[in-house]
Amino acid sequence: MFETLTTRLQGVMRNLRGEARITETNITDALREVRVALLEADVALPVAKDLIERVRTRAMGQEVLASLTPGQAVIKVVYEVLVETMGVACDRLNLAARPPAVVLLAGLQGAGKTTSAGKLARLLREREHKKVLLTSVDIYRPAAIDQLERLAAEVGVAFEGRAPGQGVLAIAASAHARARREGFDVLLIDTAGRLHVDAEMMAEVKALHEAVEPVETLFVVDSMTGQDAVNTARAFNEALPLTGLILTKVDGDARGGAALSMRAVTGKPIKFLGVGEKLDGLEPFHPDRLASRILGMGDVLTLIEEAERKVDRASAERLAEKFKKGRGFDLDDFREQMLQMERMGGMANLLDKLPGAGEIPAAARARLNDKETGRLIAIINSMTPHERRFPDIIRGSRKRRIAEGSGTAVQEVNRLLKQFAQAQRLMKQMGKGDMRKMLSRFKGRMPGLPF
Repeated sequence: MFETLTTRLQGVMRNLRGEARITETNITDALREVRVALLEADVALPVAKDLIERVRTRAMGQEVLASLTPGQAVIKVVYEVLVETMGVACDRLNLAARPPAVVLLAGLQGAGKTTSAGKLARLLREREHKKVLLTSVDIYRPAAIDQLERLAAEVGVAFEGRAPGQGVLAIAASAHARARREGFDVLLIDTAGRLHVDAEMMAEVKALHEAVEPVETLFVVDSMTGQDAVNTARAFNEALPLTGLILTKVDGDARGGAALSMRAVTGKPIKFLGVGEKLDGLEPFHPDRLASRILGMGDVLTLIEEAERKVDRASAERLAEKFKKGRGFDLDDFREQMLQMERMGGMANLLDKLPGAGEIPAAARARLNDKETGRLIAIINSMTPHERRFPDIIRGSRKRRIAEGSGTAVQEVNRLLKQFAQAQRLMKQMGKGDMRKMLSRFKGRMPGLPF
C-alpha cells in the first residue's frame, strides 16, 4: 500500500535525518522532493501545495531550529501535517440513533459497494456487536441482489430481498419496516452504481435518502482511480449529504493520493479502508496510523488489533507451553505459524505494518509472494507426522516422495527445509531470551524466508 510515496518520502527523510543543522536551503531542497513525491502519488495539487507550505512554516520555526536532532524534528512535523491533512482522528460511524440506524452506501459502478456492504455488515456484527439487516435496492445490475444475499449468509447477518415488481423505494420501505419490527440495530442499504452526471439516477438516490433518512451516507470509491476518485467524491458530496467515505482496493494502490486528498478536498472523513477481496478486509481509517506507515514507521497498533482478532490464541498458547517445557520447534509448528500469517493477510500485509520494513532491500520485498506460503504448507502436509517432528530424517527418497505428493520439485522441498532451519535457530534464540544476538544475526533479512 502506497509503496511509491513511502519509498520517495523515506529517501527524503533519511537525508534530513543525517543533517546536523536545518537551514532554509536544505529544507527547500527536501520539500521540493516531497512535492514531487506527492504529485507523483496523485495528490490533488492544492492539497500538495498547502501541505508543503505548512511543513515549511513549521520546519523553519524556532522549536525545530533549536532542536538537538533537527532532522528528526522535521520528520515529526511532516508526520503531524500528514495526520492533519487526513483528518486527525478516526471518525467512527454515528449509530447513536433510535434503532434501526440506517446506513446508505452510494458510489460509481464497479467501485466495490456490494463487497463493502458485506464487509461492513461483518465488521458491525463482530466488532460492534450489532444486529444487522442487509438489503439491496440495485434493481438494474443482473444478480446484484442475489450477490448481496450470498454475502449476508457468509458474514452471518439477515437479508431482506425484493418481492416481485418492487421498486427502489418499496424495497427500502419493506426492509425498514422489518428492521423496526424485528429489533435490528442497523439497516445497511446497498444502492445501484451511478454517475453523478446521470440526472435520473441521482434523483432516485436523493428520493431514497429522503425516504429512509440515514444516519450515515457513505460514498464508496475506488482508490486506484486516483485524482478521479477525489473529483467524483466531491461531485457526489454536492448532490448528497455524505457523512463519510470508504476507500476500496487500497492494497492495490501504490500511489495513495486519494487517501491524502479526500478529507481536504471534500471536507468528509474517510471512515474505512477496503483491503483485498476477503470479507474481513475492512479497516477503520486511522489517519495517525496511516501517516506512520507512509513514513515507514509501521503501524503496530493495527497489527496488534489484527492479531487479537485473527490469531488462534489456543494454538499460540500451546506453542508457548511447548517452549516452556523445552520441547523443540518442529515443522507442525512452522506450518501453524504460516497458517496464522495467512489469517492476518499474509507476509506483505504484515511487512506493511512493521516499523523499519522499508529498510528491507527492494529486491527482497519483490520476491515476497503470499501464494508461496500455500505451496510451503502443501509440502509440509505431504510429510508423515514422524517426518514433521524429526525433519533431519528427510533425505533423498523421502524428498522425492514429498515433492511428488505436494506437486512441487525437490528443490522446493530443500528450500523449505532451509527456511525451517533458519526459523528453528530463531526460535532457539528466543527460547534462551537472547534477543540482541538474534537481531544481530538476522539484521537486514527476514528469518525463515527466502531472502
